[in-house]
Amino acid sequence: MLGFIMAALAAASSPAAEVQPVALPTPERRQELLFDAAREGRVDLIPLLIRGGADANAMNARGFTPAILAAYNDQVAALDTLIAAGADACRPDRGQGNTALMGAAFKGADAVAARLLKAGCDVNARNKAGQTALMMAAMLGRAEQVRMLLAAGADAGLVDFEGRTARAVAAVQGHQAVIDLLGETAR
Repeated sequence: MLGFIMAALAAASSPAAEVQPVALPTPERRQELLFDAAREGRVDLIPLLIRGGADANAMNARGFTPAILAAYNDQVAALDTLIAAGADACRPDRGQGNTALMGAAFKGADAVAARLLKAGCDVNARNKAGQTALMMAAMLGRAEQVRMLLAAGADAGLVDFEGRTARAVAAVQGHQAVIDLLGETAR
């Protein structure tokens, strides 16, 4: 089925001397296929689906963009392809306001985080609980992610809506290496 869809989209999007009618999936189905392609890293399908009318910045039923799905599933090449096609890699989800960078911090996806920082995503963006990517990385003991976020300008002194800094979150979880990275200034 996916092969048929790929062939149909390629035929529909390429200039040809003689265009043959091609049955394409509905616009709704093309959008769903884009979400699937982003999640699965199908860089062969992403440009075809976007040229076929799928929106690189749309949100699925759960409020996630294709970029968020690619980032959360550690699909760097898919994320690159989406960004090249005009996707806003920094747009937060509809539900909790989490960004792809927060998802990368949560998962410990260092290559994804590096790509999102290169795309200009706000390292200090906050979700609806006031949390940042640094706080998520600290909570899960992701020392390399913490280093990367700090180097990109993450503010270790920010507090969430419960009054906790990234260092405090790391301390509750017992992540000494992260506590050390965050230092005394981020109480």
